[in-house]
Amino acid sequence: MLRLAVTGLTLAQFRSHSRARLALDGRPVAIFGPNGAGKTNLLEAVSLLSPGRGLRRAAAEDLARAPGALGWKVGAVLDVPGQVHEVETWAEPGGTRQVRIDGKAAAQVALGRIARVLWLVPAMDRLWIEGAEGRRRFLDRIALSFEPAHAEAVLAYDKAMRERNRLLRDEVRDAHWFAALEGQMAEAGAAIGMNRRAALARLAAAQEGAETAFPAADLALSGPDGADPETAEALGGALAAGRGRDMAAGRTLTGPHRADLEAVFTAKGVPARHCSTGEQKALLIALILANARALAADFGAPPLVLLDEVAAHLDAGRRAALYDEICALGAQAWMTGTGAELFETLGGRAQYLEVMETDGTSHVAEREMR
Repeated sequence: MLRLAVTGLTLAQFRSHSRARLALDGRPVAIFGPNGAGKTNLLEAVSLLSPGRGLRRAAAEDLARAPGALGWKVGAVLDVPGQVHEVETWAEPGGTRQVRIDGKAAAQVALGRIARVLWLVPAMDRLWIEGAEGRRRFLDRIALSFEPAHAEAVLAYDKAMRERNRLLRDEVRDAHWFAALEGQMAEAGAAIGMNRRAALARLAAAQEGAETAFPAADLALSGPDGADPETAEALGGALAAGRGRDMAAGRTLTGPHRADLEAVFTAKGVPARHCSTGEQKALLIALILANARALAADFGAPPLVLLDEVAAHLDAGRRAALYDEICALGAQAWMTGTGAELFETLGGRAQYLEVMETDGTSHVAEREMR
């Protein structure tokens, strides 16, 4: 199978890294070092090779190394099936994030057309037991991996909804203003619903029959009426009919922003929120792997996979099984852990980077492992 890989990564004034330059060969990357050394910052830099705010959802100004706030820059050489791209993304002090691909300015959405990036971070471990917003964001990242234009639909929907909510709070009753905004929300919302349903279908197909040590999950969208619109007409009608109720509430109560992602541990028939901590982690890993398998089937190459502190809640056997699945998939996975021993079963199948911190500055060194 063809491979998508970062073969070069440079950081300048990014988080705890004053300057770093990494040469990579396409194998999985195992990153180890003490807590706070700057391991996750490397994964965050790679996550910015996709549209959006990266795995920490940080604002552009928060990515700059402190003190100084001189701005920051991430550069990468991306080996994509059939071609090589040079990608740069950066922000000047007080400015927004910029992107350049092969020397030409580009919109962030263009990153989604040349690379697919998935991630799992410790903050997501509570995904099944916290609020619906995090689950929607998780599903939207999956949908975005299959359909880069999903980001534009989400932005368009959110912008129109903010304007509609302002009218509701101000108790504006001009039907023409509402109709215009609801038309925009209906078109974008229908696209969001379609992309989400398609993503769930792709995950279901990727889980079916897969040889994996991780549990399968039955997934479904839920929520109040209108949360998963089948058509723009249906959502537009629901928005128009709900104006009075929405004005009383001061916000929009119908639409895909109210949807929730439900998951059930297939083999046990138990909702994910009722599973043990270890089972919840295993379900998340299973979905990331299913997403990666589906993308590999669709696009001919597996995505970049970022797994921060992946060993947490995994015993040695399941940890080894995860590494075997990643290598069988052919994905360049970037994984972090506190000690090199956590990656022992990877052996020569991975590159190893040790991250150390001295006086607030991170340093990266390549290590040889047998």
